[in-house]
Amino acid sequence: MNDSDPMLNENHVLHDLLCKTVAHLDTLYIDNDNLTLAKHLLAVMDISDGGIAPTPHSNNWDESDVYLISYADSVIAQDQTPLNTLHHFLTNYLKDNVSSVHLLPFYPYSSDDGFSVIDYYQVNQSVGDWPDIQSIACDYKVMADVVINHCSARSGWFENFKQQKHPGKDFFFLASPDDDTSQVVRPRTHDLLKEVETVDGTKHVWCTFSHDQVDFDFTNPEVLIEFVSILKFYLDKGITIFRFDAVAFLWKIVGSTSINLPQTHEVVRLLRLLVEHNNPKAVIITETNVPNRQNLMYFGNANEAHAIYNFSLPPLLINTLVTGDCTHLKTWLMSLPPAQNGTTYFNFIASHDGIGLRPVEGILSEQETDELINSMINFGGRISWRALKGGKNQAYEINISLIDALSGTVKGQDSLQIQRFICAHAIMLAIEGIPAIYIHSFLGTQNDHDKVKRTNQNRSINRHKWDYPALQKQLDNPFSHHAKVFHELSKLIQIRKYQPAFHPNATQFTLHLGVKLFAFWRQSPDRTQSIFSINNITDTEQTLPLSDLNLIELDSWTDLISGHTFDDVNEIIKLQPYQSLWLTNKVQ
Repeated sequence: MNDSDPMLNENHVLHDLLCKTVAHLDTLYIDNDNLTLAKHLLAVMDISDGGIAPTPHSNNWDESDVYLISYADSVIAQDQTPLNTLHHFLTNYLKDNVSSVHLLPFYPYSSDDGFSVIDYYQVNQSVGDWPDIQSIACDYKVMADVVINHCSARSGWFENFKQQKHPGKDFFFLASPDDDTSQVVRPRTHDLLKEVETVDGTKHVWCTFSHDQVDFDFTNPEVLIEFVSILKFYLDKGITIFRFDAVAFLWKIVGSTSINLPQTHEVVRLLRLLVEHNNPKAVIITETNVPNRQNLMYFGNANEAHAIYNFSLPPLLINTLVTGDCTHLKTWLMSLPPAQNGTTYFNFIASHDGIGLRPVEGILSEQETDELINSMINFGGRISWRALKGGKNQAYEINISLIDALSGTVKGQDSLQIQRFICAHAIMLAIEGIPAIYIHSFLGTQNDHDKVKRTNQNRSINRHKWDYPALQKQLDNPFSHHAKVFHELSKLIQIRKYQPAFHPNATQFTLHLGVKLFAFWRQSPDRTQSIFSINNITDTEQTLPLSDLNLIELDSWTDLISGHTFDDVNEIIKLQPYQSLWLTNKVQ
């Protein structure tokens, strides 16, 4: 890069940013005028003066952070936009529980409940408008989906592609039916290529997820420019957290696996660089439903994703609670590297999607996976499949509501559903990282089989829409299981948010107390507080000699959940089925 520009020499932040941007672009685009492209990207992001240099390894989160995951219309009422209804629900029920709201795609869409985006710059009129989202953003940090791999086949860009007009003419990835696509990693079973008639003849468009979801071609710098523009637009609307949906598939090379390619990581690093120079408090979270080792790569060297979805946690935790054996969960936790400051894990155990099975490849055996699948089917769940080489299919995810997934064990359903469900969240809330709770977990929503019949989509089973007045009646009824779940989860969150040892980056060590007690130790960054998270993951009473924990005798130890104080560190305690302890030496 030419450093002769006197303005660059005077502005060290701009010079450094421009050099880094060009370096990323040189990796992505060979034989391109990348200095001009870099200056254009900085102008689009409104950081042509260099913006604000972020502080390296700065944590934009603490122990008080809890996310809600929700569709804009998960709660609906008459004479009110769904976004306003959701805001009302947040204000009246969750304002003391959650700090951030992940609003699942709220754009105009054609399929996949929002993930087939027609227009990234608009709010779906059926849920509200931008002022509704900005109103929520005044009270909570808002996370938006950046559906970066594909858009709707009914979008204006794709219509322009068929007419060979700009913008859109060169936005989509093309291949030939004669190309070797045998190595491509597939998340679905449909044909990879979609035949499309254009004014220039028949073309074949790459479709990773469905033929209504056409994949972008990021080898065209114009596509990169468009998404930088989208990110800047969202920042201007008050959105500061970005979930990069299905980002692992972003860069394609014919003849390769076309997943997790080096260029994909380069794009994530570049977008983080630009976003955080516009707003150092902004956070990028990558959504990559892939085997655990591949997922961890999206941290980079604390220069890629700020947070990664901890995809192995849901299937491993559910498997633990239905088998009563924590061996695999414990082994996985021990192998989980501590996240550097400036990065963290995004923990969840339920979401709008299913329970992914790819993240436990190499962890659970085929027999164990089959046993888990069969248990979930017995509890009303469904299975979604992906295509393998040779025309074979493999289970890709389990579709089921979390409370129904935990309605029993491998032995069948029992009366301990709520206890098991709360235990799962006690573990998730205590583990290293930021916890995120799906709205239907907060509400104990069960399988919506009627919606599956209406949509013919397995994922609809866990995408129920609540009538707000009906929901309020349930939450106001102390005998309702919805109210019981909501109360217990709220209680745990209220405890968690004041414990420095539950900081997302606090030290964590796995404890060895056999296979029936899953336990780990957390220590606050300033080392003033320790918490032992001890969880009976079985349907029978378990005993634990406190001496096994090597507690410091001079400290007083209290269970934060029950409030009970243990005066004798050699006491033998009894844990009821699915009981959790948060044992600390410092009550906040």
